[in-house]
Amino acid sequence: MGRRPVPRRQHHSDPEGGAGTLLMAGLAVLALLLIASAALLLQAAATASRAATAADLAALAAADAARGITPGDPCSAAGTVAQRHGAEVLECSIGGTGPGTAVVRVSVSGRGLLPDASGAARAGPPPEEGAGTRATAGR
Repeated sequence: MGRRPVPRRQHHSDPEGGAGTLLMAGLAVLALLLIASAALLLQAAATASRAATAADLAALAAADAARGITPGDPCSAAGTVAQRHGAEVLECSIGGTGPGTAVVRVSVSGRGLLPDASGAARAGPPPEEGAGTRATAGR
């Protein structure tokens, strides 16, 4: 006895078929790009912070040596401290902003795609009154 053949369904082409998959794939790619951009920004901020810290510590070491608190050449002391913190001294000026002061500028190499970061700092006693500053007493 014969069986009846089952009629096959005809597939109609749906113009929106798979659109949700493409949309989700696009959103996933966008999310990955945003995460990568955020990671680069965080890495840049960390490198800039390292440069600022190295500059501060190098300037303090140079000012201590300039005032005779620690032995040695002030700029050599700044270079040693900067090197310990992964930085290189680009500029070192002693006494330019007053006796016993140091101004140091350092550079820290960026990792990956990032450029180098630089930091600058001044250390030493505060500027003397009248040396380019105005006192405003009694106001």
